[in-house]
Amino acid sequence: MPPMPRTPLLMTPLVLALLAGTAAAQDLAIVGARIHTAPDAAPLANATIWIRDGRIAALGPDDEVKVPAGVRIIDGRGRSVTAGFWNSHVHLIQPPFHQPAAQGVAALDEALHARFTRWGFTTLFDIGSLPGDVRALRARIGSGEVTGPQLLTVDMPFYPEHGTPIYVRELWAQTRTPSAEVATPAQARQRAAAQIAAGADGVKLFTGAIVGGAQRVLPMPRDVATATVAEAHAHGKPAFAHPTDLPGLEIAIDSGVDVLAHAAPDAGAWSPALVQRLKDADVALVPTLTLFDTGLREEGVPEAVVARFVGAAQQQVKAVVDSGGQVLFGTDAGYIQVYDTHLEYRLMAAAGMGWRQILASLTTAPAQRFGQSAQRGRLAEGLAGDLVMLGSDPQVSPEAFADVQLTVRDGRILHERAAGP
Repeated sequence: MPPMPRTPLLMTPLVLALLAGTAAAQDLAIVGARIHTAPDAAPLANATIWIRDGRIAALGPDDEVKVPAGVRIIDGRGRSVTAGFWNSHVHLIQPPFHQPAAQGVAALDEALHARFTRWGFTTLFDIGSLPGDVRALRARIGSGEVTGPQLLTVDMPFYPEHGTPIYVRELWAQTRTPSAEVATPAQARQRAAAQIAAGADGVKLFTGAIVGGAQRVLPMPRDVATATVAEAHAHGKPAFAHPTDLPGLEIAIDSGVDVLAHAAPDAGAWSPALVQRLKDADVALVPTLTLFDTGLREEGVPEAVVARFVGAAQQQVKAVVDSGGQVLFGTDAGYIQVYDTHLEYRLMAAAGMGWRQILASLTTAPAQRFGQSAQRGRLAEGLAGDLVMLGSDPQVSPEAFADVQLTVRDGRILHERAAGP
């Protein structure tokens, strides 16, 4: 997470007009679309989905679903409809998300739209931010004051003692944020319990913290990691780990974490034995492949090194997929200033993920992993009215997942692409 930029957001008349009309839920129906109810289901051709009072009221072939008069009809011909997307690795830490209670509604609306809902995200999992910020933003969205996605958060991360990562030290100093380091199991348990009691939805451990210098990567002591995870699990919450290298990966597995927040190119190729350990422990992986591509290039890393890191990360993703393990879509957006999702989909496909597997990483997998599969992650009558309408077919190209024309959360339109000429 780099220092926060001071450049203000620019409000265009089009965006202001769009956001002004999206706060309230409305009854709507998409007709004539290709509907993907779930990644493992056959698409429904020429189908209708009708949302009423924020939930899916009916779904099926056009000639079987009768939409009442007065419901807004959206033409879905030539388009694809899926459940709303989850981004399971973001950081809501860049302006205007720091101290959101003091920010204007228009700035928050536009930032959430331009960075996330415009790309189809109806749920975000923030896995590391400044204390209380995401909970405050969530409250403003929940009240209807701000228009945005469902927000989950781990609140402040857990660093090992003397292990504040080199790339966040300036931010921590600028914001005068209390240290996120934990030195003992007791301290880790106490802070995990306090953050969860305050509203955190999980914890994130830096089992391998990049500290620079001769040390380069500092591992978190196993007993501290284990205590943090155990406290989260005692409250029914998931634990994420930032592993970085092989020792960090081993600590993450041994401590019982649920999700690896990144692939770990520093660890080299993952062996079948290691991948089997991850599967046996039911550990999900968030690839964040764009981080190792664009992020490294922006830092001036030589192309050969970028290719090696991206290739190593893709091998790890492919190994997990081939083993039947779980992959969750996530971009690390907010740490890297890349919000466009085209590249992540291309890199996932190049790693061997088919369109159904990518769709699962965006929908059913995170909904199941984070305990919301009874309400979200697929399209069925009675479920939450979270959906995405794509302008093209993901069966043809994975980049279609970035061709978002409409994003709806609980019946509220969060993004609607203006009609072309």
